[in-house]
Amino acid sequence: MIKDALLKLTFIISVVAFISCGSSLKSVQVNEKNNNNISSDVVNDVIVPGADQFNLYLPQLKGKKVGIMGNQTSIVGADKKHLVDVLIENNVDLKFAFAPEHGFRGNVERGEKFGNDIDQKTGLPLFTLYGGNKKQDSIVNSIDVMIFDLQDVGARFYTYITSLHRVMELCAKHNKKLIILDRPNPNGDQVDGPVRHDDKFKSDVSWHKIAMIHGLTIGELAQMINGEHWLENGRQADIQIVKIKNWDHNKMYDLPVVPSPSLPNHLSVRLYLSLCLFEGTDISVGRGTDWPFQVLGYTNPVYGSFTFTPGERHGMTKHVEGKGTKNYGVDLRGLNADSQKFTLKYLLDFYQKTPDKSTFFARPEFFDKLAGTDQLRKQILAGESEAQIRASWEADLKVYKQMRKKYLLYTDFE
Repeated sequence: MIKDALLKLTFIISVVAFISCGSSLKSVQVNEKNNNNISSDVVNDVIVPGADQFNLYLPQLKGKKVGIMGNQTSIVGADKKHLVDVLIENNVDLKFAFAPEHGFRGNVERGEKFGNDIDQKTGLPLFTLYGGNKKQDSIVNSIDVMIFDLQDVGARFYTYITSLHRVMELCAKHNKKLIILDRPNPNGDQVDGPVRHDDKFKSDVSWHKIAMIHGLTIGELAQMINGEHWLENGRQADIQIVKIKNWDHNKMYDLPVVPSPSLPNHLSVRLYLSLCLFEGTDISVGRGTDWPFQVLGYTNPVYGSFTFTPGERHGMTKHVEGKGTKNYGVDLRGLNADSQKFTLKYLLDFYQKTPDKSTFFARPEFFDKLAGTDQLRKQILAGESEAQIRASWEADLKVYKQMRKKYLLYTDFE
């Protein structure tokens, strides 16, 4: 009797679990050992990214040769199974994957070049598109449909949007359809910073003529790229955007997977907007510690009483400011992540504390590329306040915001 009851109970639980999945996938196994969780206690169960809406794109891949631009953020469902695995299990004829900065599995350091490879798990050919690829045209010409699925963080200097542009360029040039699986912008509640105008400052970290904090999802930016005719010769890519369900620009979103090695949690993602400009200086943003983009410091006690010593961490070994030396500065780990927005206060504070201010901008050209202009650096050198600097952006931001409104797919924050 007890055995029969247990068997019945097991059957009922199995049926409930099957029904609750609500997925047409053939096989999606639970991965209890996933080490890419950005926060184990975060559940975004009401927000449904584009990749999870299989019925809107899987049928279109049937009988097609398919390529994908993806990385470790290209996940599906609550168990965070990789989209490539899902496509293969559903008999999609996947030919290759393009990888952005940080590589296909997200373990390549910032700015490091990497070559073509084979994904060890699936055997899928991997091609770099970070910095371009001489064979990119023939690679894209070999397929019928391209998929783009990367998690952006909402800053112009985050290079995944440069990868988006390159993929759109290739698809437009070779008349290939591009399916964009949209994901929430974790900093989509703001638009701020200087708008890039001069192509003198165009680079992988400042590709588009948009605000530094652009306030767009990948899908919205793709619409802008097409609508503003930013592709070569005014081409437009044939894009289909699978929209996010239950998200808008007023909603916070804690990323379920680390987007790159130096952004391990929600606070680092929110502070990244303000702290990335330090990469044009020798000030440490905490790389080589357990708290990247959550602490600031330099090897001089003048910067603060909080101390830390950068070493080496996964994905943070080659480009670590202040490595092996005690750094003095500020601890931002106790801040409320959701309330953080772009500010110049940290940059201005460290500049003002620097004894020899002529040495602060250690890499001025790179700082200008991050900012998209040399005006910001010159304003800081001139001793302008944050209020004065912000006032100089107002007219450009107003024009940008008007343009941005045309391409929004989701309710705005203002």
